[in-house]
Amino acid sequence: MRAEPDSGAAARQGEGRAGGRLVASAVGLGHADRAAAYEESLILRKEKCYQHKVNGETAARLGWTIVHRYTDNDLSAAKAAVVRPDFEAMVKALKSGHMPDGQPVRGVIVVADDRLTRRAGDYERFVDALTYEEGRLYADAKGSKNLYSEDVESMGLFGVVISKMEVRKMQRRARRSHRARAELGIPVGGKRPFGWKDDKLTLEPEEAAWLAKGAREVIAGKSMHSILREWREAGVRTINDKEWASRSLKLALWNPRLCGWRKHNGELVRDANGVPVVGRWEPAITPKEWMAIDAIFSARVGPNVKSDGSVTDYRTPSYLLTGILRCGKPGADGQICNAPLRATARPDLSGGYLYQCPSKEMGGCGGTGRNGAKIDEFVTEAVLAKLEERAARTKHADDKWAGEEELARLTKKQRKLLQAWQEDQISDELFFPQNQKMEARVKELRADRTRHVLNQQRAAEVTGDVRERWTSGQLDLAQKRALIREALHAVIVLPVGGGGRRPFNPDLLVPKWRD
Repeated sequence: MRAEPDSGAAARQGEGRAGGRLVASAVGLGHADRAAAYEESLILRKEKCYQHKVNGETAARLGWTIVHRYTDNDLSAAKAAVVRPDFEAMVKALKSGHMPDGQPVRGVIVVADDRLTRRAGDYERFVDALTYEEGRLYADAKGSKNLYSEDVESMGLFGVVISKMEVRKMQRRARRSHRARAELGIPVGGKRPFGWKDDKLTLEPEEAAWLAKGAREVIAGKSMHSILREWREAGVRTINDKEWASRSLKLALWNPRLCGWRKHNGELVRDANGVPVVGRWEPAITPKEWMAIDAIFSARVGPNVKSDGSVTDYRTPSYLLTGILRCGKPGADGQICNAPLRATARPDLSGGYLYQCPSKEMGGCGGTGRNGAKIDEFVTEAVLAKLEERAARTKHADDKWAGEEELARLTKKQRKLLQAWQEDQISDELFFPQNQKMEARVKELRADRTRHVLNQQRAAEVTGDVRERWTSGQLDLAQKRALIREALHAVIVLPVGGGGRRPFNPDLLVPKWRD
């Protein structure tokens, strides 16, 4: 049973823990003369927490006075990584012997030991703090206990260990249940996902159409920002009737549920043969399309972090070759600058903007600048020619992934190795190193297969009519940049030399083709 949230009351010392909630009550000695002294500092609120009520009854029965209550709502005592502020504050007050306002602390009341903490280390810290001085008091709902006695302390520690074992047992049962549901392709609990009806199995036509459209636009190179803007302008809302945010949209389009698959603990759920388990719900896109999306998002290094610390999704630059052009001016050591050129508006130029190397303060050399419109024109023509050439080759290329046979052989070998180990035919010393090597290679092959699928999907976009689509306005800036990235690693812009403005020289642009 989970406790109701505690409204909080100033008390002295004590703590209880229920269903992830720390409930503590600090107490002072309950003599009549001291009780009157504490009366003014005792802050009472309407109690909503059963544990605090029990602690209050225990204090009244023992003649003690509560001077502060500690409550950590929804913070697990069983997890090492979880910090419980009120528990830490209580331990600190115990160690010092007084509250921050100077009131003395003489003991603690808890509902039960396992409500105090569920980690042996935390229990030992608590006992060390409480017994730091002689004469401290400790009680639970059953009565007072002498934590200065080694037997009592040991029994409390043993109880914490038993509680921790029970927590782990419940966690294992929950994990097995989640895994079993995943392997059977059963939808998870909670609200319906966007794109499906309340049964979580049947597609909701309008929402599913938006998901499929967005997924295919990601594959085609459209930026998340552009897709998000389109969804907002069209009035597409989440299942909670809110506007879509960059992160939520990305997660929705990256969810393998779209193609009928499911992830568990960050990994695709696979059967014994390594094939992803197909769920019972209707898919919105094909597995190949989702693998292409997975490859695109996985390849991105990370999000943009703004000056105020907020994280945003990727944004489409305002100019075609931003981040693609690199400064080729050599330095004193003979190495080129290699800083990405930035675009700035220049009304005095024929094209209206300039690609320029940043200053030394900004990480560049400031020594290279070129007419932006002319570079765009030259690079565009070179890229379109390359893409047309590639499209012609793709028509005759074998789209079968070359690593299929090796992957099948390794996965089969892994199964045999595992079976031999389970039957004690080979030792641990032989099994684990061999299995680790094969697993690493299997992961490499699966990543290569994903890249292959992405290339095939992109190749479908790079057709012979790419020039027509480019000039007709069918492609936005993000899609054009994606196609350029398909053909180019970068373009090195060599310095003009001699100073002053000179005629545009395409020979000073060195493309680094992906071929």
